Amino acid sequence: MPTALHRRLEAARAASPNYPEVGATRDARLPAGYAQLRRRIHLGHGPEVLERAGRYVLGWGSQLGSGFAVHPYAPAEQGATVLLRLSLPGLRRPRLVIPCRVVWTVDAPDRIGFAYGTLPGHPECGEEAFLVSMDAAGEVWFEVTAFSRLAAWYARLGRPVAVLCQYLAIERYLAAVAGAAADGTAATTAPATSGTAGPSGTTALSDTGARNTDAPDTAIQR
Repeated sequence: MPTALHRRLEAARAASPNYPEVGATRDARLPAGYAQLRRRIHLGHGPEVLERAGRYVLGWGSQLGSGFAVHPYAPAEQGATVLLRLSLPGLRRPRLVIPCRVVWTVDAPDRIGFAYGTLPGHPECGEEAFLVSMDAAGEVWFEVTAFSRLAAWYARLGRPVAVLCQYLAIERYLAAVAGAAADGTAATTAPATSGTAGPSGTTALSDTGARNTDAPDTAIQR
């Protein structure tokens, strides 16, 4: 007998992204008409940091390290459909189920990462990209890029709260990847079965030179 989660997954696999600009986070210029966000953090120096952080990101480490569960769990592959699940305070079982599809991946000597787009049932419509890159000087960076509009009625009703929650989630993504780049946990990341996300600032880690970078690398447009 299919479970409710399995039925949700099958419905998500049969659906198309609920926005037309699929893959646009690969471009330097994001599409108009959406809230836009870019956040970047310095992770350290050299190919080992790039590889460690990149594998962590492809393994959904940003999400798992921020309190989300990923179903079904597997490293990100283009075309894969997943359900991100989030436990809510005071409840034993995940209650928020968010359908997403991986719309692109990259695994190159100087860039590793992926992006997912929203599917019907997601409280927003749009895309988020998670990219670890190494510049010409060997410095390694992690960047989150997003464009989105609120889609669900409950998200539109509580717009200020929804916007704040997205910002705080991205701060947790940055902190999770910074921590993995610093202590080498990327190789041992395992899927979480549940979790609760909450506000968290970006971690600055001096042993690898990890630091949060604001202007000019931070841009939030609404």
